[in-house]
This record gives sequence, C-alpha cells and structure tokens, in this order.
Amino acid sequence: MKRTFTNLIICLLLPLAIACKKGGSPNPGTGTTGPTGTTGTTGTTTTTDTAKLYFPPVAGTTWQTVSVASLGWDQTQLDALYPYLEGVGTKAFIILKDGKIVTEHYFGAFTADSLWYWASAGKTVTAMLVGIAQHDGLININNKTSAYIGTGWTSAPLDKENLITIKNQLTMTSGLDDGVIDQNCTLPGCLVYKADAGTRWAYHTGAYTILDSVIERTSGMSFNAYFQQKLRNKIGMSGLWIKSPHSNNVYYSNARSMARFGLLMLNKGTWDATPILADTGYFNSQINTSQNLNLSYGYLTWLNGKASSMLPQTQIVFPVSIIPNAPADLYAALGKNDQKVYVVPSQKLVVIRMGNTAGGVNMAGDDFDNTLWGKLKTIIKY
Repeated sequence: MKRTFTNLIICLLLPLAIACKKGGSPNPGTGTTGPTGTTGTTGTTTTTDTAKLYFPPVAGTTWQTVSVASLGWDQTQLDALYPYLEGVGTKAFIILKDGKIVTEHYFGAFTADSLWYWASAGKTVTAMLVGIAQHDGLININNKTSAYIGTGWTSAPLDKENLITIKNQLTMTSGLDDGVIDQNCTLPGCLVYKADAGTRWAYHTGAYTILDSVIERTSGMSFNAYFQQKLRNKIGMSGLWIKSPHSNNVYYSNARSMARFGLLMLNKGTWDATPILADTGYFNSQINTSQNLNLSYGYLTWLNGKASSMLPQTQIVFPVSIIPNAPADLYAALGKNDQKVYVVPSQKLVVIRMGNTAGGVNMAGDDFDNTLWGKLKTIIKY
C-alpha cells in the first residue's frame, strides 16, 4: 500500500476527520458495450434474482446483464464515474450484481480481450489453490514448509526456519525480513530471519511466493498446470502465471477472468453447483482474520470492517478499517498499481478494476479504494 493511503488513515484519525481526495465516455450500464466495442454479452434481464447467483457458461462469451434502473441505482452518478476512472489510469472496470453484469467498461485501446497483470491480487488466488491442495491431501497448512521443500530455503538458522509453517506464509507471519533490498526475491539469501514465525506481521512477497514451490513439489505438476486443472479451466478463466527467475509469480488475464474469480469468491469457492474449493472451513478462514497482529488480513486476502489494520512496509497498527467508505463485510484481492477484486457478500457484488496506478506506486491498496467506494456508495445506495 502506498504513502497516500497512510495519509488517508491519518486524516481519519484527526478529531474532525479531514476529507481526503482523489474524472471514457459514459457506458449505458447494460454491460454490453464500451468505447472499444461489443464484448459479446447477451441476455439482458430486467429483474434481479436475489435468491440465487447467476454463473456465466464456462465456455463462450455469454454473460447475462441486469439494468441499472431495475436495481434502483443512480444512472447519473454511474455515468459520472467513468471520466473519473479514465482520469486515474483505469483500463477495465466491471460491476457484477448477483453474478450478472451491471456495467463493463474499457478505456483507451484496452478491450475485453486485452491481458493485464493482477500483481498481488494473485496472492488471493494462490491462497485458494493452497486450500485445494490441502483438500487433495497434498499438504497440511499447519505443517512446517521445510517438510515439503526441504531445509535451507531461507538463510535463517535451521531451528528458526523450521518454525515457519504454510499457514505462516498464508497469513504473512513468516518472521522473514520484509526490509530486504528485493522483497520479491525467493533465493535463500533474500529470505532473512527477523523474528520468530507467528510473532510479526509483515507483507512479504518473496516468502509468499515459496508456496508455489510447495504446490509443485507435492503435486508433481507445474504451478500453472495445477492451477489450470483445479481452478482456471473449471470456471472458464483465461490467463497464465509468468514467473521471473528467483522472484515473483504474476498472473495475467483479461478483465472477465478476474470477474469470474471474484464471483467464485462471492460464492465461497463453489462455481454454480461445482465445488472448486470444497473445504468450506478453509474458505471461511481465508476471508476472516487469520492472526491477532493484523485484523484486516485473512489468508492472502484483505478484509474490511475490522477495528484495526496494518499496511505493507510499516509496523504501525491503525485503529481504522482499510476502506471506511465500503461495506464492512467487503473482502478483496488487492494488487500493485490498483489491481482490484472487491467482493461484498451483503450486496452480492463483485467489482473489478484493472489498469495503471491511480497515483504513485503502491503494493496492494491506497486511498483510491476509499475514493472509489465513496463514489460507488452514491450509485448503489447501500
């Protein structure tokens, strides 16, 4: 998360709460077209099914839509949102309600077929994949990581390395130093002991990325192959993980694939009637506070509505939630430069944003989150 989000939190802590800041042609709100052309959506509906989520077919481009008017949302405010989104570098923006597209908008040369990186939003995908691997009997998240990939994967003393479990990596409590020069590096020399596992929360990409090796070693498959077989192909996503040598593993896809994953998260790991992550206990742990250091973090998933929160690259505990303007039950996959998968169960919403940074360089989230949800509040009227 970047410095401006820290400023936002500081503003919220002031006695009088200073209001912190942050402008595509309008999309008609049907989800069928954008400035770059037709996306292939069909089947507009006039009412919302509040009893059951809609799931688009796994193959093809069909995706039912629902009108803004039928939802009682504010079309004028929605139209005003697009210039703002374009002005802050957005490339793709999608809102799903009950699984149906309310709006799908692309900016500039970006289209429904364009690929973009998820950055750290992909961490949440990995967390679900770890849950699948555990359900498959390949791992137990309470076991030490070295049980699966051998010792020496860090430069920590052996007794300290052996304290680190898969769950510590899922919860960002490995105790490895996030202050190294390259925190994306996965070489042992970059994975340096800082504190005993479980005693310190720190957003550390290199430590998390080792989970990919755990899945590869235990499944006998490449990370991409396991992901495609167990998750991607089952819900109709496109895309590919691209790994830099001894560094981060980043997912690239189109915006609808991101929306499909958000819908899977909204339905607690089940795609329509097909369980993708059958372990409901694991999923519930993923979207709830995972440790007592950062209440706003689950298993590689950000949580709203908590009494306090921590940010990457700081050990300060702020007595506010991560997105005050958003519904309290929101959970999210947040990536560098404002890649967003927001899920709101109480509203049956999935909101997707892909693009360049909305301002500065940040690791996961920033004040853009709160500004956007302030605008969405006027549209959705939650």
